[in-house]
Amino acid sequence: MTRMTVREVLSADGTTLVYRAFGPEDGQPLVLLHGWAQSSKCWGECVLDALAEHFRVVAVDLRGHGYSGVPDTGYDDSKAWAADVEAVFAAEGVSERNPAVLLGWSYGGLVICDYLATHGSGAVKGVILVGAVTSLGRGEKGGRIGPAMRAAIPGAMSEDPREAVRTLGSFGDSLTGPAEGKGVVSQALFGTSLTTPPRVRAAMFARTVSNDELLTDLDVPVFVLHGSDDSVVDVSAAHHVASLTPHVTVSIWDGVDHGPFVEDPDRFVDEVTRFVSSV
Repeated sequence: MTRMTVREVLSADGTTLVYRAFGPEDGQPLVLLHGWAQSSKCWGECVLDALAEHFRVVAVDLRGHGYSGVPDTGYDDSKAWAADVEAVFAAEGVSERNPAVLLGWSYGGLVICDYLATHGSGAVKGVILVGAVTSLGRGEKGGRIGPAMRAAIPGAMSEDPREAVRTLGSFGDSLTGPAEGKGVVSQALFGTSLTTPPRVRAAMFARTVSNDELLTDLDVPVFVLHGSDDSVVDVSAAHHVASLTPHVTVSIWDGVDHGPFVEDPDRFVDEVTRFVSSV
């Protein structure tokens, strides 16, 4: 197992952010941002270890998730999310001289856009969007959700434990797909969703934001990786991003749902490694 360190950093509003760092400190920074109601553990230790053989892997617990702080505010504020990423960058020495590749899964793609909208791409040499949303709101093609996400709203935000357990349990199946032998992983992801406070689950969708113009002007390479059968973020969101972004590579995994790194971790590591190495 690759040596791992756990670190804390304060964001601009005083929120404590916890992240795990793997691999050599002088390696190419690869910063991983997880999705809604998950944590840095979602990637799986085998994926993190394999990526850390090549890069300095930084797996962040977003605000309100995992071991990070749970502030009362900031979940609907693009600048707050941007400040969180910037705080991690500063702690890890990411700068224009030592730029990072940002990888965002699901809601993590929106957090990447929050960062780019505020700070630009000077400290970023590439972006990887995995089953990601890049916008939120009615009619936003970059935020088009699938049937599992539609069915989960509003029950997945409920404080009623019976309703939350029922809804999140059903929703969790989409994170692992039909792959055999993923029962333990599915339970772990389900447990993480439940431990994310209901008010955080709700607040993260309490905003409308469009990043189409940002993506159109983006000057760094982008890798879009998405399952064709994604039932949380519709695959059309990936095609929309690809139609806007000037320097883009697209990988659509046939028959795969919302968690490609769960369904086929070896392929995920291989494709991510090849992209990061190419930029």
